Amino acid sequence: MELTNDNVLFELRGVSKWFGSVEVLRDLDLNIERGHTTVVIGPSGCGKTVLLKHLIMLIHPNRGTIHFDGRRIDNLSEKKLALVRRRFGFLFQAGALFDSQSVADNVGFALNQHTQFDERKIKRIVREKLKMVGLEHLEDRFPSELSGGQRKRVALARAIALGPEVVFYDEPTTGLDPIRADTINELIIKLQRELKTAPGQTDQQTKAVTSIVVTHDMNSAYKIADRIVMLSQGHIIADGNAEQIRASKDEQVQRFIQGRSEGLQDE
Repeated sequence: MELTNDNVLFELRGVSKWFGSVEVLRDLDLNIERGHTTVVIGPSGCGKTVLLKHLIMLIHPNRGTIHFDGRRIDNLSEKKLALVRRRFGFLFQAGALFDSQSVADNVGFALNQHTQFDERKIKRIVREKLKMVGLEHLEDRFPSELSGGQRKRVALARAIALGPEVVFYDEPTTGLDPIRADTINELIIKLQRELKTAPGQTDQQTKAVTSIVVTHDMNSAYKIADRIVMLSQGHIIADGNAEQIRASKDEQVQRFIQGRSEGLQDE
């Protein structure tokens, strides 16, 4: 079944996921619009990362359906899913850089693996992406020679190397001091504005990139989000822009965004 709303990039319908007797997502309905930054917040164990893995199809739902760009994807073969995932970029929480490879080789890894570009073109794209994250001068360094913030930026350059339509961020500011965390926030905003066309693709890809961010960092959420979705016990309990989330009358939402522990359910 195909969807017809061009503004909706992802649609989850009645998605439930359980592991043994533990139900993590419960009949979740969620639309994610293309070209916007959607931030997912909530207490530890509420299902944020599980939701992210469903969108990338690293996990399949026990019940419900998932559509991407008008097409159902939860029933696709791994071969067909691989083609869908080519349209995604992913920033892992810990960066997940290859320690034995230089910065340039880390950023160029997917280009070498998934394109037929020659070495000259790959080097050009690598430099372009490193310049976007302010690290073009560190091409020959190795991850062990970088600060935590620099490693995170290299990982981000790698995530955008293929010119993805969707970039997923898993706790992008975790482990960083406030200044370096804000640098990452600024980069997310910058990339949202500047990432428009994948290497070698046509003008049909000129729409702004779609960003999906999982975070505990409310400063980050307020700064980067077009929309904030809060999960609790596998359900969406709040959905709106930063001002709407701040003004929520839900006591559980207020406890979370204010960092008050009393009564907050942590699954």
